[in-house]
Amino acid sequence: MSDYLIDIGANLTHSDYENDLNAVIDNALNCNIKKLIITGATKKESIKAHELTLSRKDNLFCTAGVHPHYADTYDQETEKVIYDLATRNSVVAIGECGLDYFRNFSSKDSQINAFINQIEIAKTVKLPLFLHQRDAHNDFVKIMEDHYDQSIKGVAHCFTGTKEMLAEYLEMGLYIGITGWICDERRGVELQKIVNQIPLDKIMIETDCPYLLPRTLKPKPKSRRNEPKFLHEIVKMIALNTDYSSTEIINQSTKNANRLFNLPIFNNDL
Repeated sequence: MSDYLIDIGANLTHSDYENDLNAVIDNALNCNIKKLIITGATKKESIKAHELTLSRKDNLFCTAGVHPHYADTYDQETEKVIYDLATRNSVVAIGECGLDYFRNFSSKDSQINAFINQIEIAKTVKLPLFLHQRDAHNDFVKIMEDHYDQSIKGVAHCFTGTKEMLAEYLEMGLYIGITGWICDERRGVELQKIVNQIPLDKIMIETDCPYLLPRTLKPKPKSRRNEPKFLHEIVKMIALNTDYSSTEIINQSTKNANRLFNLPIFNNDL
């Protein structure tokens, strides 16, 4: 059985870590978070994420893709870069891709185009999808119904939706990524109520750092910057709101991530 955690969504290319990235990674490893998947959000950040993985090949992996915030930048050159990165051993998923109508930093047409194209890339290269959806559920579901192939699978990253949305994503066969949102006594109440409806074999854990610092941390950190080392706090909150023990959540979420992202196996995974 696995006794370590995997952070499936860490934005380690963010400028918040430019002065102490190695220490942040070391702190995670010392807290038994042994594998980190670095999120690719743009062409440039995806390249940077891959370069980071080369420094610690046993522990760092990444995705390659374009977040809906940056969909206006999606072009043929970007697509070529994603295809190229997808051939690298440490690149384990396509994305972060999807739709975000909450911010609308890119036009809806650009978001839809970039999303569909990245689904098609994932199908071609046979990698799972790292998915984003905010305030765009209906369009997201329609695109997934029209283009998604369950054989490649995917994870609904940073799920913050309703009971009905959760049921639809599970019906699609998606894994569900839980972040520190569940630790928020203001915004996370709905998620606390429905997290028990996620089958244990569909749960994944992520910090989405540097964002979504768990508000339940005690003592409260001086900085609002989130780090992978705080992943255990999310496990505690899932355990508090389900019948799953922390040990069950750790073991199964790690198994889920190793399976979905086809990560190299440690001896104690066997």
